[in-house]
Amino acid sequence: MAKILPPTGIWLESECYVPLQCVDPPMRDAIGQLISRYDQLGRYLDRDAADRLNAYFGESALRLAAVELINREAASIVREASQRLWLEDPELILPGGNAYTTRRLAACLRDMDYFLRYASYALISDDVTMLDERVLNGLDDTYKSLGVPTGPTVRSIALLAEVVCEQLLQDGLADQGTLQTVVGAPFNHLCRGLATSNVRAR
Repeated sequence: MAKILPPTGIWLESECYVPLQCVDPPMRDAIGQLISRYDQLGRYLDRDAADRLNAYFGESALRLAAVELINREAASIVREASQRLWLEDPELILPGGNAYTTRRLAACLRDMDYFLRYASYALISDDVTMLDERVLNGLDDTYKSLGVPTGPTVRSIALLAEVVCEQLLQDGLADQGTLQTVVGAPFNHLCRGLATSNVRAR
């Protein structure tokens, strides 16, 4: 059954927001993918599989803490990330900027929230490929058709990751390197996916 995904009109220069439509694929997780792969090969789980599972379960507390933080503080995370973006590039919220007017600003904040939510799904499942299916596939065509610059979008996603990692670091849940590797992974995947698209830079 077709499902309309959230509007992806972030940083639009017009006020037309076009939703993407796609067939909603089933979500997967790292364990399900691993077992499915070995099942297709007709093999027992070997040492490599055991190590992968051990690593996944070893990171589970951090993943859960990150998702709980995002669920609890989503609005403040988006607000803080957006404020940092405006400070870095104040032209965005000045007349003529992509986030100028209350309506456009609200749309930008809404879409940042969507990116944050999908990143949390990929984080808990340890499966960044779901972001290709549910966010990135088709987004390039939509952005190109609307003439949407991706530069501010990519930066906003990076700032979302920065804010989340900073809060987890303050809580003493992991060191900076682990946070970047585990928690930052889905955000980095989104940034790379958008940065490599053929949409004009701002």
